[in-house]
Amino acid sequence: MNSEITTPASIDRNRLLAFDLETTGPDPRTAHVVTSALVAIDGPRKVELNWMADPGIDIPEGATAVHGITTARAREHGRPHAEVVAETIAGVRTGWREGRTLVVFNAAYDLTILRRWDPSFEVLGPVLDPYVVDRATDPYRRGKRTLQALCAHHGVRLDGAHEAAADALAAARLAWKLLGSLPDLAGADWRALNAQQALWHETRQRDFAAYLEQSGKDASDVSTEWPIAVV
Repeated sequence: MNSEITTPASIDRNRLLAFDLETTGPDPRTAHVVTSALVAIDGPRKVELNWMADPGIDIPEGATAVHGITTARAREHGRPHAEVVAETIAGVRTGWREGRTLVVFNAAYDLTILRRWDPSFEVLGPVLDPYVVDRATDPYRRGKRTLQALCAHHGVRLDGAHEAAADALAAARLAWKLLGSLPDLAGADWRALNAQQALWHETRQRDFAAYLEQSGKDASDVSTEWPIAVV
């Protein structure tokens, strides 16, 4: 599979593949996919792929409150979970093969879920995580770092929060804006870009774990790996 990927050395912010999942819960070690979206972007042109999965388990009320998908709806309209995961991964690999940068907000969540359900999944091209980049390049800004908060701060349109395709597209708009304001990042070799984000994430997570421990709180669930955590 590796030999099929011919990704350009540097990032083209006008050729992106945005990705987002909505799931059964916040823990990537246990979450099942409910909806998945890929949005291929070529300048002003975009092509969306959307899936709904039957996760094979009941969708908790808390998750339904976030994304609006009930267990009954997923069972009636969703496709088999394994098929949705496989087609999503195939779409991600196609994007890298086409020379696109994969944009994932909080990649360590979504990409870890893909790896959990398909251990053969690996990162074979550039990943841009607006959450990690924003945290590292503007570390002293107060306030939340959710997708909605970052969109509001950077003046980016978010058409429908917690709908996979809308969230993916908003993340791509954030990535486009961040790359435009950070030319050194945009001009870096994609392997260096991935490595830099991994380092930023690890440093931030270690600081967060230390803060929790100093506060007498449990830090055992704090993961330092990016863009795929060990599960």
